[in-house]
This record gives sequence, structure tokens and C-alpha cells, in this order.
Amino acid sequence: MTDRRPLLRALYDAAVAAAHPDVVLAPHLRPAPKGRVICLAAGKGAGAMAAAAERYYLDTLKLDPERLVGIATTRHGHGVPTRRIRVVEAGHPVPDEAGLKGAADTLELAQQARPDDLLLVLLSGGGSANWIAPIEGISFAQKQAVNRALLRSGAPIGEVNTVRKHLSRIKGGRLARAGRNAAEIVTLAISDVPHDEPSAIASGPTVPDPTTLADARAIVAKYELALDDAVRRALDDPGNESCKPGDAAFVRAHFELIARPRQSLDAAVKLAKDAGYEVIDLGADLEGEAREVAAAHAQLALKARAAGKRTAILSGGELTVTVRGNGRGGPNQEYALALADLLKDTPDVAALAGDTDGADGGAGKATDPAGALIDAATFAKMKMLALEPQAYLDNNDASAFFAATGDLLLPGPTLTNVNDIRAILVD
Repeated sequence: MTDRRPLLRALYDAAVAAAHPDVVLAPHLRPAPKGRVICLAAGKGAGAMAAAAERYYLDTLKLDPERLVGIATTRHGHGVPTRRIRVVEAGHPVPDEAGLKGAADTLELAQQARPDDLLLVLLSGGGSANWIAPIEGISFAQKQAVNRALLRSGAPIGEVNTVRKHLSRIKGGRLARAGRNAAEIVTLAISDVPHDEPSAIASGPTVPDPTTLADARAIVAKYELALDDAVRRALDDPGNESCKPGDAAFVRAHFELIARPRQSLDAAVKLAKDAGYEVIDLGADLEGEAREVAAAHAQLALKARAAGKRTAILSGGELTVTVRGNGRGGPNQEYALALADLLKDTPDVAALAGDTDGADGGAGKATDPAGALIDAATFAKMKMLALEPQAYLDNNDASAFFAATGDLLLPGPTLTNVNDIRAILVD
């Protein structure tokens, strides 16, 4: 039987490459202003985006180095060498003290912008956790607790960010408000959210926020989140409403998407077609509970197999996991584990599910897995080791399962983030 793992990995790598800052950033960068370029970056691609901006301004435009300043706050292990823009490595998915300091310094630098300066904001997925700036009356520990509760609830990223934005001094347009004296605020973003909603990417620090305090309270009630009284009071305080359209902060603010999940999925689709597969393209914006989506995709695979069609089933988006156990993993590993349980009697099917940032859930380390692969070798190892996928699903412990079978996807930090890429190959 042909080993499909190299092709699966090539599909993943093609999706990542299509969204790398080295490829997508420079064409969108602005000419040098009369004053300084103040670069403020956040997210898993922040270090790479900052380095690419430095190459453009310092090497291509020959800008005086003294006129380029900035801070890039990224996830631990995702930093890269820079010359003028300071890189801060911070916690993700749960914020830490480094992110707290990075966000404070970012706000201070934005407030220093003068009328001849360009405020260049570079965003990628993960920025919400990296930039942590609790509103007055909320402690850092309380904000961390809110993040943990949201992550365990199974709420989609849009709802998670709705709550975050109303407890922050930097999200929901507030960074634009801090930098309103700049000649121009230009935000260039790599989208990691379904439907590429600007206000959801890194919780929209430089764009108007369509969500409200009432929306945040409804989400808290929907998931029955146990929050401190101080947090509940904050969500009742009209003074904590986010910035809305028409705010003076946005008069000179411009926003552009420079990479989308759709572009990355298209790169994978092309590669699968070139390899001779009939492609079922499920879109780049899938949401839902990981194991439920896996069940639907397994049925598509079995149907294609029954029809004798050589098929590639491809999808993007961001799935969720409602955590009920004590194990480790993330939505991509849980999706793959559910697939393994459902397809274990079909040796001519292989699949990969991975987060394009290189980390799927996990402990916030650079060595966390990005997801997992499955094929006939996985099914054989399951039988040999008497592994029961359902038991691992019950404990949300997909990482342990795939560590035992040797099927973890371990690319390391990719320095970008355009959500997940999932591929099922039916031969």
C-alpha cells in the first residue's frame, strides 16, 4: 500500500507556506513617513512579521534605523532575531506576566505617536492572549481565570474574543484610541478566524467592535461560566464598552488582510488535484465540536470509498473541544482521534489534521504537537497495543493516544497562523 504521509505533510506545508510573513507582508507595507515607523505586532507570527518589516524599511527603503521602533509580542518559542523591533515572548493560550508587560509597553509606545509618525500594527492569530491588559478593577489573575474558563467551555473563538474585548484596555479598538495622534494607523493582519472578521482577529485592537457588553454577558450565561464578582461587575459597567464605529480613534485608521485561511486551503487543494485526487472542498470556515465534525467527514470518506473514487476531502476553519476530561490535546488531535475510531476498518484511508501555527492546544510550549496523522499503520498499532480511542476521547487525551502510536504532527513553530488544515485521502 502506498504511503500517503508524505503527501499529507506536503498539503499541510503548502497551506503554511502560502501564509508566511516572508511571502505575504512586504507588498502591503506603506512608504516611509516623515517621522518614525512605530511597529506594534502581536500573535504567533509577530516575530516573523516584525523581521519582514525591518527588511523592508531598513534594507529596501534604507530608512534611518533611529526612525524605526517597536515591540512584537509573540508566543513562547515563536520569536526570531530582529534589529530594531523588540521581541517579547509571552504566554498562549493562557496569558502570562510577559504578555502583561508587553501589552503595557505597547500601549505606552502607541501613546507616544506624533502627527508625522506611522503606527504600523501587525496582527496574527494568538494576539488576543499575547496582549493582556486588564481593565481597571480586574486583576491579572482574574483575567487569566476568565481565559481558562472560556477555553474549557467549548465556545468558538468569536465568542471567546467578545468576552475578552470587554475586559481589556487594548482590545476592541482601544489600541487605535491610544495611538490616535499618529499621522496614520495601518493594520496588516493574517486572519485566523472563520469568515475573516477584522474585529475578531487578535480581538480587533484597531477596528470598531460590533459586539457589546450585553453580548459578553450573554456568552457568560450561555456557558455558565464561574466568574469572580469583580469580573461580573466589569461586564455590567457601561464605561467598559468597546470602541464603536464613528469613534475618533478610527479617522486615520486603515485595515488590510494580507493572508486568509482560504488562500492556504486553495494551495492544498491545488496540490491534491495535481496528485490526481478528486477534491471535496468543504471550505475554510468550518466550526463545531471536533469529534462531531470528524463523524461527518468520516461518512464522506466512507461514501467516496464505496463509490470507488480516489478522493481528497479538504477543510479549514477552527474546531472546538468541550473539555470534560483531564488529558492533553487540542481540536485537531481530537478530530484525528475520532476519525481513527470511525475509520479503523478502512486501511485505504489516511488523514491529517493540524493547526497551521504549529501548536494544537497543548501546554503553551514550542514543542507542542500541531495535530496528528492517521493511516493503516495507526490502525495496526491501535490493535497491537489494545488502544481504545473512545477511552482517550472521554478523557480528552488525544496527545497520549498519538504519542503511543507515533502519529503526532510535530512541525514546531511555523511563524504564521491561518487556522487549521484537515485532509482525508481516500484511495
